[in-house]
Amino acid sequence: MKSNHFFKILNIGILSFIFFAFTIFANENIDERVKNLTLELRCMTCQNQSIYDSDAEFSNDIKKIVKQKLQEGESERNIKKFLVERYGEYILFRPLMNYNNIFLWSFPFILLIIGLFFVLIKSKGNKV
Repeated sequence: MKSNHFFKILNIGILSFIFFAFTIFANENIDERVKNLTLELRCMTCQNQSIYDSDAEFSNDIKKIVKQKLQEGESERNIKKFLVERYGEYILFRPLMNYNNIFLWSFPFILLIIGLFFVLIKSKGNKV
């Protein structure tokens, strides 16, 4: 009878350990995701410093918002969209690829093609 009671206590102890280890791992995972996401965001009050590196009040508020939304299960993409809607696209170090700024993303390639075209015409003009 006493050995049966001992095994019940042992099982409860093992399950408790697994539960607490899992919650600690989950908190570390969320903290790591907060760090990675806030490194991609720009502090609006600092000179081009990431939110993770900044100690400004604005940055601390954004860190809290990001952590809260990650705990609620939102994706990083949705959090970025929320912050862009609230603070504008300037908050992102890497702007989103969308209809509004497709020209900015494609402009360097357009310049490269035009430059190669003029070099090709100029080189053919010199051979004749």
